[in-house]
Amino acid sequence: MRRRVPWYISLPITLAVIAALFLGAANLGWLPGLTSPFEEKTVDRSQPVVLKSVQNMSRYTAATGNFQVIVDLANEAKFLPSALLGTRSLYVGAGTVGAYVDLGKLGPDSVKVSEDRRTATIVIPHAQLADAALDVKKSYMYSQERGLFDRFGDFFSSDSSSEDQHKVELLAVDKIQKAAKDTELTVTAENNTKAMLTGLLGSLGFTSVTVSVA
Repeated sequence: MRRRVPWYISLPITLAVIAALFLGAANLGWLPGLTSPFEEKTVDRSQPVVLKSVQNMSRYTAATGNFQVIVDLANEAKFLPSALLGTRSLYVGAGTVGAYVDLGKLGPDSVKVSEDRRTATIVIPHAQLADAALDVKKSYMYSQERGLFDRFGDFFSSDSSSEDQHKVELLAVDKIQKAAKDTELTVTAENNTKAMLTGLLGSLGFTSVTVSVA
């Protein structure tokens, strides 16, 4: 004669099976209107943004250059093949560099106006390059190769990938900044500033406006 399973054992098992079937059906969408228990949601628990300081600016950004660079950064061991120890990261970096004229440097002798307020002469400073700004929305890690020992070390440290990401981002910004120096961005900014000041003073009634750079 088969022995019956006590109710205090069979009841939990039965409830567990029913619950498993119920959750599985909900997850597979077999029960319309019932949200899947495995569905994830994003919760933003960030703190409010705090204004740390306000800095008055007198820069007129007259030109902006858009750049893209592919960073190929390898960290190789001296006596071991890269398949065992070493990393190689291919990173596509996109960023901008602005060229500006600091109008706050205009001195008392930089602007001369005739008595009839028809002629104006302005001497502006040379344009400068702002710091390169990386566009994180357009920049991404294309590929990353890691040696066997490096992958093994990743199990014990989660900072390796973020550290590599930080290195290639800094290198991308540095390369973009250097590339901007070889362009005509500052010349373009100076010409655009001249055109802006000429048009502005022209709208104020000046018939002769001369803007030079010194």
